[in-house]
Amino acid sequence: MVYSPDTMLPTQVKIVEVGPRDGLQNEKQQISAEDKIKLIDLLSDAGVSYIESGSFVSPKWVPQMATSTDVFNGINRKNNVTYAALTPNMKGFEAAVAVNANEVAIFGAASEAFSQKNINCSIAESLERFEPIMLAAKQAGIPVRGYVSCVVGCPYEGDIAPEQVALVAEKLYMMGCYEISLGDTVGVGTPGSVQKMLQAVSARVPTAKLAVHFHDTYGQALTNIYTALQNGISVIDSSIAGSGGCPYAKGASGNVATEDVVYLLNGLNIRTDIDLNKLVHAGWFISDKLGKAPLSKVSNAYRSQE
Repeated sequence: MVYSPDTMLPTQVKIVEVGPRDGLQNEKQQISAEDKIKLIDLLSDAGVSYIESGSFVSPKWVPQMATSTDVFNGINRKNNVTYAALTPNMKGFEAAVAVNANEVAIFGAASEAFSQKNINCSIAESLERFEPIMLAAKQAGIPVRGYVSCVVGCPYEGDIAPEQVALVAEKLYMMGCYEISLGDTVGVGTPGSVQKMLQAVSARVPTAKLAVHFHDTYGQALTNIYTALQNGISVIDSSIAGSGGCPYAKGASGNVATEDVVYLLNGLNIRTDIDLNKLVHAGWFISDKLGKAPLSKVSNAYRSQE
């Protein structure tokens, strides 16, 4: 990654758009496959190069993702766009391969209590479950991205020790994940806690292999992203219109809005190759389908000017 000599910030950032999966998965308002396809196509037309497009999990647990096969089969694929899927087990991985997902993602936690509540097993057990996926992905030549949730706080344990996050991230990296996304699942992080966490993780995993994933529960997501940029992070997860949240974390609002992140990066002269105007319209599209206003301040500012 190239850094600006004036600011020591990255000159370019990759945006990982998680809206079609993480943003929509807990919405009670069912969104049709056709509308998800339209959203993904609008995002790719806006210049988004990485879109988490679905999740192959049991429809019993995540009904909103039941249409993921139809979505992957219906999107208008662009050669320069990565269409990724969350795959928590081998059945999910095989389903993702069947629809030609470009990448898959696996999900760990830095909190033992959260791991038990979320997937009914310990952190160590969850990582063991991923080993067959890692082997199959390697044989198939499919890159695997790793998520670590609760990297600064947990709804059940409270504060999480930075070293614990570093250990889990290192294990995912050593298993073969090409990139580790560090998620503030409940949005309790501040620049101080994020700084300590990133320093601990960077001591065990190369900074170039790290991404950040912030929720905006306490309004700290953008300041935390700026802290991450100052620490050399050049991959940022975000969700169109600020959609999403964690069903196991009471009061946790959505992911940081992609529109707000791109506006911040534009102001810092950091390239994303994303057309903000088209991005805002994609946010309006899905917000209208959900029957609610976007959580993006940039989006609402744009709409007030029309």
